[in-house]
Amino acid sequence: MAKEVITGAEALMRSLHKEGVETIFGYPGGAIMPVFDHLYHYTRGESKMFDHILVRHEQAAAHAAQGYARVSGDVGVCLVTSGPGATNTLTGVADAMMDSTPLVVIAGQVGVGALGTDAFQEVDLVGVAQPITKWAYQIRRPEDVAWAVSRAFYIARSGRPGPVVLDFPKNAQTHTCEWIDVKVDHVRSYEPYPKLKEDVIRRAADLINQAERPFALVGQGVELGNAHHELMEFLEKADIPAGRTLLGLSALPSNHPLNMGMLGMHGSYATNLKTQECDVLIAIGMRFSDRVTGVPSTYAKQAHIIHLDIDSAEINKNIKCEVPVIGDCKKSLPAITRLLKKNSHTEWIASFETYRQMEEEQVIQPDIHPAEGPLLMGEVVNVVAEATAGKAVLVNDVGQNQMISSRYFKFHTRRSIVTSGGFGTMGFGLPAAVGATFGSPDRTVCCFMGDGGFQMSIQELGTIMEQQAPVKMILLNNNYLGNVRQWQDLMFGGRRSFTHMMNPRYADIAKGYGIPYDIAVDRRDLKKKVAQMLNTEGPYLLECVIKEDEDIVPMTMPGKSVDEMQLTLTY
Repeated sequence: MAKEVITGAEALMRSLHKEGVETIFGYPGGAIMPVFDHLYHYTRGESKMFDHILVRHEQAAAHAAQGYARVSGDVGVCLVTSGPGATNTLTGVADAMMDSTPLVVIAGQVGVGALGTDAFQEVDLVGVAQPITKWAYQIRRPEDVAWAVSRAFYIARSGRPGPVVLDFPKNAQTHTCEWIDVKVDHVRSYEPYPKLKEDVIRRAADLINQAERPFALVGQGVELGNAHHELMEFLEKADIPAGRTLLGLSALPSNHPLNMGMLGMHGSYATNLKTQECDVLIAIGMRFSDRVTGVPSTYAKQAHIIHLDIDSAEINKNIKCEVPVIGDCKKSLPAITRLLKKNSHTEWIASFETYRQMEEEQVIQPDIHPAEGPLLMGEVVNVVAEATAGKAVLVNDVGQNQMISSRYFKFHTRRSIVTSGGFGTMGFGLPAAVGATFGSPDRTVCCFMGDGGFQMSIQELGTIMEQQAPVKMILLNNNYLGNVRQWQDLMFGGRRSFTHMMNPRYADIAKGYGIPYDIAVDRRDLKKKVAQMLNTEGPYLLECVIKEDEDIVPMTMPGKSVDEMQLTLTY
């Protein structure tokens, strides 16, 4: 029986459909036009397979795909053209690599015959992308499309997830081949799910059973491994208090009695100080970022450290551990839990309360219930958090808005935070929120942004307008690049070098895009305006005029130990 002969572009459509792709974020251009021509037929009518979301900038395509992937658990897909189209996505690719987000970016390329000639919009994409991807590959022949796509998705979603880039020359899109279905489920020398070692599991359990002051650090690995239930069984059996990393905030419900708060430079006072008092530290699916550890040489020196991670490269990279448990936490956590004794650490857990109460009185209550003066960031976040009752998805940009919204939002549902953690990409928030509305269409998506980050991707209001993506945008406008301004005040003698911003009339911009808008200046109107935003169908922009020189506290200053965290800042 004769095999079917199809073009490489058609093979791509079939391969993406086979991988379960439903949504593609992209931007057409010359070198990818054959693919977009085939995509035309698969986005309408009876043969519809995909929704294509036309973004307004290729970087936004990558960030939107990240938002989609983070809330859905599926692979995010981008489709862009060659040269600047491809390189524009690379900030999002690097961001996805740092934060372990599964992406597949498919970029057009000049024909194979023109490679290396500096042809129009040519760039060595594989060479540029290799350091910031799990895999980068150039598809030179149409017969390689099915294999390359299957391999790309297998690598992107397996083990520790991450981004893959496929460079797709034009001749491979237009030339024909026989269609042969290919399924890749193994790559030589790539072991995405390391086999657990029983002796290591036993050593970990023994340390935990003997501990008097155990403390768990919960990272995004729990979310990525879908190990939420396993985590709670582990913590509850041994009665272990837990702190959460920025990316792991929704891995454990905010109201869980063993949740002690957020780790990190602007995290909770108790979680940071108690890191330096515990006798056994259990790190679960986190990488000991510098923003969590402060000065590594002084970090948890008193503790026996157990590190659970699927990626062996993270073991002993930043913090030396005594027991490395390499494997999927979906399996390693229950393996340890089975060997744990039912325990109680009432006195140890109660000792967190002193620090928590200090933070409550000196920071939290003044933040969320100020008596007078301009609106504060914390009170805006708190009003939105209370109105959404822990059910919404939090997306934020980078800077003060990121830290304050992560501190005060509430999380009762898994996969509820989308943020740029390791790379800290300003402009991430708005496109990522668009992607989140497609990845989790039944949930409210609240996007907190500063005026700086918003303007880095403000063109995506066009995507929101066209798609009517129901993003609830909360703009915390202080006319400053607030985080940099705070550091300038603290460490550079108050010299606010180019951090003050002249801002546009956001009301006029929203009107131009046909997006409902309101502005909050007086706290007496705040709850009413937030309710109006949440009750309005579709997108909404709420600008909140906040105190210009508000600082984020607590704070561990750069170069300081985590137990030197400050509740107030001195200048």
